[in-house]
Amino acid sequence: MQRFTALGFVIAIAMLAAAPQAHAQAVELFNGKSLDGWEQLGSANWRVEDGVLVADNKVEKPFNYIVTKQSFKNFTLHVEFWASDDANSGVHIRCSDPKKVGDHTCYEANIFDQRPDATYGTGSITQFVEVVPMPKAGGKWNTYDITAKGRQITLVLNGQKTAELHNNLWPEGMIALQHGGGTIKYRKVTLTPM
Repeated sequence: MQRFTALGFVIAIAMLAAAPQAHAQAVELFNGKSLDGWEQLGSANWRVEDGVLVADNKVEKPFNYIVTKQSFKNFTLHVEFWASDDANSGVHIRCSDPKKVGDHTCYEANIFDQRPDATYGTGSITQFVEVVPMPKAGGKWNTYDITAKGRQITLVLNGQKTAELHNNLWPEGMIALQHGGGTIKYRKVTLTPM
């Protein structure tokens, strides 16, 4: 009897080892219809128009955000965005305080072609990783693929890696989209947990 039990155990282990591993399901953070799952911080006029998330008005505060209600740790984030040439925006990850979002409380994948210090402009991780020469994002649709896995943060803009960081200042937190001027549009924001 013990022989059959041991044989069954070995077969079960072999079957588990041979079985394909389950992949995490991608989650649409923006569904093209509403801002469900997000909270607004500041006075920007975030709205959904024809399936696209838009902010474009003159704002009372210099920086305004929409912030996920949920916190995330390890993930890949795919974002499709369109920015006007004068847009000041960014995709913030692992925001430690959803009421105090910024480049001193989150990692920011910057979108700012006209930033006075261009080394931290579009394609950089503001305050951490410079980008030289700075790629331009204004006036066209772009993609950001941001990977956060443990201490490693990798930023890919339009298929080209522009920044990589090894840091654990913020190991987990919310995702935030910024509007600080100009026009910013998002048509896809998808997160795949790791």
